[in-house]
Amino acid sequence: MLSKQIQKRNIVPYVCLAPFIILFLVFYLFPFIFSFVISLTKWRGTDKMQFVGMNNYTFMLTEDSYFWKSVGNTLWLLIFGYLTQHLIALPLAIIINNRLIKGKTLFKTIYFIPYITGSVAISIVWGHFYNENFGIINYFLELMGLDRLNFFEAALVPIKIAIVVAWRNIGWNVALYLAGLQAIPKELYEAVSLEGASTYYTHTRITLPLLLPVIFFAVTMSIIGGLQAFDEPFMLTGGFGFMGGSGNTGFTLAFYVMWLLQRRSNLGGGTAITWMVSLFVMLLAFINSRITRIIDPGTFEHKTVKKTVNKNKVTEVLPL
Repeated sequence: MLSKQIQKRNIVPYVCLAPFIILFLVFYLFPFIFSFVISLTKWRGTDKMQFVGMNNYTFMLTEDSYFWKSVGNTLWLLIFGYLTQHLIALPLAIIINNRLIKGKTLFKTIYFIPYITGSVAISIVWGHFYNENFGIINYFLELMGLDRLNFFEAALVPIKIAIVVAWRNIGWNVALYLAGLQAIPKELYEAVSLEGASTYYTHTRITLPLLLPVIFFAVTMSIIGGLQAFDEPFMLTGGFGFMGGSGNTGFTLAFYVMWLLQRRSNLGGGTAITWMVSLFVMLLAFINSRITRIIDPGTFEHKTVKKTVNKNKVTEVLPL
């Protein structure tokens, strides 16, 4: 009798874990392994798989000009569309977090609405703004006596995409930074204000060091989003038929993957590129982590905040 009770007790944990294990195996582990197997084959999805080994990777890295073009476009968009927005989001969050600012909820809502709005809808609206004949941007340019711009020119395509993705995602980063700012003890700011520290000094010695973990997370999320950018480039450049607009300057990695899968039915080549994108994400996330640790080796460690006052200024504040 006792042995049966023990057996039942031993089985219960496995029964409780079974749903998670099954879902993990079916919807994560199997697709993960199967996608790598597909990247080693020549397969259109309807015919028989032909094992080609590393040929897809070799062709992609040595002969595929579209791949390297899409890598360059993606990195440009990542830097100027996804990463530079933090230079705007962080100051905005600091301003909104100020006690003297009224209507904080309204400002947070206004900045966050674009992020929760569908990317396709946003791209359609901005597409009308960029229209050469009746777009609002060219309308104001004419009012100022300037020439109309053709936003489908090779030089302007990446710029217009970067503006849209930055505008859409700034609200998300503002929300992240606001959460981080509100977690910083107010006593620190009160202490340094009593010592006569300037606003610039306060933010560089307290706000930024204590906010580094949040900055690391926000930048990492931007890196992931930038390397997977598809909706805005696809909608703003005319879809698969135009392949990223003039000069293919809007042809990102995700765009190229979808083009291979949809138009060429090249499942092997497209899946191989997705694995390369995953490697790029891990590499850039690692670089971001190393840069963050170089700036502040104690970013992810708990330290006591110390202050020394010299000439009515806080001269040292060690981060958490």
